[in-house]
Amino acid sequence: MKSKWRVFRENVVYARNHIAFIVGLILAFSLIYHLTRLDESLKMERVHVKITHPPAKFTTGNLTPEDLKIAKIAWKYFENNYQPSTGLVNSVDGFHSTTLWDTGNYLLALISAHEIGIVSDEEFRKRIDKLLTTFYTMPLFEGKLPNKSYDTLTGKMTDYEGHLSEKGIGWSAIDIGRISIPLFILLNRYPEFTEKIHKILQRWDLDALAKNGVLVSGKLKNGKLQILQEGRLGYEQFAAKMLFMLSLDVIKSLDYREHLSFTKIFGIDIPYDVRDLKNSGANNYVLSEPYMLDGLEFGWDFYSSEFAYRIYKVQEKRFKETGIPTAVTEDHIDQPPWFIYNCIFVNGKPWQAITDKGEVHNDLRTLSTKAAFAWYVLYPNDYTRFLYEKIKNNYNPEKGWYAGIYEKSGRINKSININTNAIVLESIFFKKVGPLVIWATRKE
Repeated sequence: MKSKWRVFRENVVYARNHIAFIVGLILAFSLIYHLTRLDESLKMERVHVKITHPPAKFTTGNLTPEDLKIAKIAWKYFENNYQPSTGLVNSVDGFHSTTLWDTGNYLLALISAHEIGIVSDEEFRKRIDKLLTTFYTMPLFEGKLPNKSYDTLTGKMTDYEGHLSEKGIGWSAIDIGRISIPLFILLNRYPEFTEKIHKILQRWDLDALAKNGVLVSGKLKNGKLQILQEGRLGYEQFAAKMLFMLSLDVIKSLDYREHLSFTKIFGIDIPYDVRDLKNSGANNYVLSEPYMLDGLEFGWDFYSSEFAYRIYKVQEKRFKETGIPTAVTEDHIDQPPWFIYNCIFVNGKPWQAITDKGEVHNDLRTLSTKAAFAWYVLYPNDYTRFLYEKIKNNYNPEKGWYAGIYEKSGRINKSININTNAIVLESIFFKKVGPLVIWATRKE
């Protein structure tokens, strides 16, 4: 028997044409209502959050020639790494593999590029149609949910190293949640894709992404499936918002309270998740990524607005105290170990650059291109303008934006990847319309 959540969701995604717009509004306002109730309850709980700045106000308007130049450079990546056989885009330049998180970023980049005017209606719809067709036909992990990684040439399941994997390696609630944002936007702004999206979501056993209101992932280990809680503060709430838009019961993961604590860095109380590597087996990364994406896409709720401001502000304060330009987040790098979480705080220590296995590589910490762009459009001020000036020439005109600049050496981090270029494009589009989810439900 189907759960009430699943029945409701199936009815929602089946909405067509003008009904899709109404449904989008209902879901968006439902999320806002729940988060408002959550904000009110937080004030009465054991964790007291002092508000240190007024709620964010976003200014939108026409894009400049410089904005369009930035966007066109970013779109070069998607021209070069597009695979017409599947409609997928490589996660890293020339490497034929992707994840659902990366594909979600690609779709948001495609929507942004189309709305900005650098991708034609014909190309936009051709790309969307091809990708949705692949989603409908691609193999699923255990026949239930998208695998964590796919080959972009064939659409077959792979491991994280890009090796074909007949059984797959598992699924990620956060990654699948990521893809729900552009699907939600497509349902509201481009209702001609509703039928295809409905069929895709019917294939996916979305109920498996949550257990008792909490996000969970599936991991294949020694031939056996392990179900694990997924996400830490920032990432967990952001992903839960995404899946809430698909009417999934993730109420507990939307709650900031249970695992919240603070640590003082440069005099600023920085929020972090008490579940760290030692007591939970997972890293509790504190970095820009989930907070800047929450701003770009949802416009923040009451508490994520406060937390995002502190995350941004401590990076500005580090520059003022040390002279080191700081905009840190998760990033690909152009040398082993190839991917780094550049953290404000993680596993009890400030300013660590680590791998997902907890290995420390502080000599590889970078000033992130995508973080610099995102903070610049979210908080336009003297410091973010300074960051922008530091990275505004950090690109290859034929390939796209480089990932960043290494702090220690000053050398360019020449990794060219999907997430950097997608967030650059999304940031430019944000300048025009504001938070993307709100824009998607706006009647024009």
